Amino acid sequence: MSLSPVAEPGSEPRLTSLSHGGGCGCKIAPGVLSGILRGTSTLPVPEALLVGIETSDDAAVYQLNEHQAIVATTDFFMPIVDDPVDFGKIAATNAISDIYAMGATPIFALALVGMPINVLSVETIGRILEGGSLACRAAGIPIAGGHTIDSVEAIYGLVALGIVDPAHVKKNAAARPGDVLVFGKPLGVGIYSAALKKEQLGADGYAQMIATTTKLNTPGPRLARLPGVHAMTDVTGFGLGGHALEMSRGAGKGIRIDWDSVPMLPLAAGLASAGFITGASGRNWASYGAEISFARAMSPVDQALLSDPQTSGGLLVACAPEGVAEVLQIFREEGFAAAAVVGAVEGTSPGLTIA
Repeated sequence: MSLSPVAEPGSEPRLTSLSHGGGCGCKIAPGVLSGILRGTSTLPVPEALLVGIETSDDAAVYQLNEHQAIVATTDFFMPIVDDPVDFGKIAATNAISDIYAMGATPIFALALVGMPINVLSVETIGRILEGGSLACRAAGIPIAGGHTIDSVEAIYGLVALGIVDPAHVKKNAAARPGDVLVFGKPLGVGIYSAALKKEQLGADGYAQMIATTTKLNTPGPRLARLPGVHAMTDVTGFGLGGHALEMSRGAGKGIRIDWDSVPMLPLAAGLASAGFITGASGRNWASYGAEISFARAMSPVDQALLSDPQTSGGLLVACAPEGVAEVLQIFREEGFAAAAVVGAVEGTSPGLTIA
């Protein structure tokens, strides 16, 4: 067996040039994914498996005893930025987010590493792993192992594991009629990444992008312990529209998004107007756009933002109206200044309305 030559430092291309789709924009479109999963065989589900694949939730949850359940997830993708440390930090933060979204506390991670070793130097690959380690250190967890392969495209991510009291697990499918929706981070990461790939994102925009994508969704466990919080999910590759629809379908109730209240990254609308929109946005829209109704006019830019794939996106929380102030307070205390009320759960049948 012949081994691939190892690249030398200084001879490498931009990381994003190696990606056919960066970050959570790499995800298979929801409609295609649904078709793939329909073709898989169903195995018996043990009673201890509290959360599986049924509602497309953020992580699996397996009960160990009366007060402990293990939470397990995995997430990995191709580069969304060119700086290797930033790429590693974003990918690791994104993976750990699924643990927080279930209301759990992360305990350790395993690294998933696929690298074109004939294209990227050992030093660059090491810096990607360093970025992942920095994110895990911020979450207070070790990287306890992992797996590496020689790959055509650069791929990095984590298997992340956490622990939670089963009484505090927050599924994406448990929203109740009358619940208020709170969203923790601004939209627009996919649009920023599209501009970055074409070298049209300035230093300020890049700083905004890194600040949001490397911010751990630490409010999750605190929010999960509030009796008024009924459901949570993190908004990632399917965009706000796709993940709100997942929450709606799981609950069997309608969801209304008040579009003017949704937080946006400062440059997102302008960049989208200039044409910096990911291919994943169009695939998302093709998969679920027909399921959305509109009580207001929506421009092509609005549509792009609604379906924009978020990498390491914000928590979407469904809570009782009387719990909104405490939910927002926890977000503020954890440094999420953009967190805002963005809609409500209403109606007797699944669906998403943009008002």
